[in-house]
Amino acid sequence: MHFWIMKSPSENNFLELAAPGVRALQPYQPGKPVEELEREFGIRDAIKLASNENPFGPSPLAVAAANAVIPTMTRYPEGSGHRLVARLARRHGVVPECITLGNGSNDVLDLVARVFLTPAHEAIYSQHAFAVYPISVQATGARAQVAPAHDGSRGPAYGHDLEAMHDRVGPDTRVVFIANPNNPTGGWLATDALENFIAALPAHVMVVVDEAYFEYVGEPAYPDTTQWLDRFPNLIVTRTFSKAYGLAGLRVGYALSHPDVAGLLNRVRQPFNVNLVAQAAALAALDDDAYLASSVSRNREGLRQLLDGFSALDLTWIDSVGNFVAVDTGRSAAEVYAALLREGVIVRPIANYAMPNHLRITVGSNEENARCLAALGKVL
Repeated sequence: MHFWIMKSPSENNFLELAAPGVRALQPYQPGKPVEELEREFGIRDAIKLASNENPFGPSPLAVAAANAVIPTMTRYPEGSGHRLVARLARRHGVVPECITLGNGSNDVLDLVARVFLTPAHEAIYSQHAFAVYPISVQATGARAQVAPAHDGSRGPAYGHDLEAMHDRVGPDTRVVFIANPNNPTGGWLATDALENFIAALPAHVMVVVDEAYFEYVGEPAYPDTTQWLDRFPNLIVTRTFSKAYGLAGLRVGYALSHPDVAGLLNRVRQPFNVNLVAQAAALAALDDDAYLASSVSRNREGLRQLLDGFSALDLTWIDSVGNFVAVDTGRSAAEVYAALLREGVIVRPIANYAMPNHLRITVGSNEENARCLAALGKVL
């Protein structure tokens, strides 16, 4: 006997069944895939400089380690990620109980929101900050307090205004998200400013410092906030293997925090959220110092190449310490983006970050950077 009753489309209002925070949510839009572009426009050899990926290929040690475990993929990975957790703990000089593994650092950011936010609470983040923060906050039903970024009068334009963020902290605030360096702008916060901000937060506020681009930064005043965990038990630091380590396709990230905080995050972490191949590759990548140094060095060369090219085109940009740069096209960036697609070059328009005239361009190989600059000059 079947109990399925057909209803008209108007009666199937699933939107009303969804959690309130999900109803108005717009999903994260990733960079356009090369295959999709080539299929749409009938072109070949397109390049993608849209998703802040490492263009130099993964570590050979990581590839070898990944290949070695593929024959065992019929088995679940180790749920606790014991070996990777232990290695990360040694790297950062903490106990393993401080580590939470994630399916990329995005996963860990979402875990923080799920653990600490409810519809009765608030989260604070900056204007022009990473798009995952508002998505995770809204999904929990929590209220977002968006602090305006610097306008250039008191700090670097588009940068986090820590004073404005602190002014929004209240009794219902549970989480503050800070990206350092920030995506998509590439700006960064110095040690004294960030340390003083965290020290001034009340104990009921968790502060997340998202350091996805940590390895690329060479500024002397740039902090390693993992060194502050003993002093600030409300601090959570997130890192990823997707950028400088070149493992974006495997999705491996992690958080460092007080053991009690990590214990809470691990309560809601999905079983086996970091897969077998990803764990093996990440473990090996941590031992390939030569690969990491080369990635960072080549990125700096490529960033300089892009900036010299922008200068030759009389374009302005936001100073960046990551593996990307936001450039002001002087007009609607959506139109420039669409024209670049027809040239086989994929970059990232960032109007959704309230920056309608900017394109975020990932640092590529020398050849990719040159092709991007040539296409940009032609389009403009």
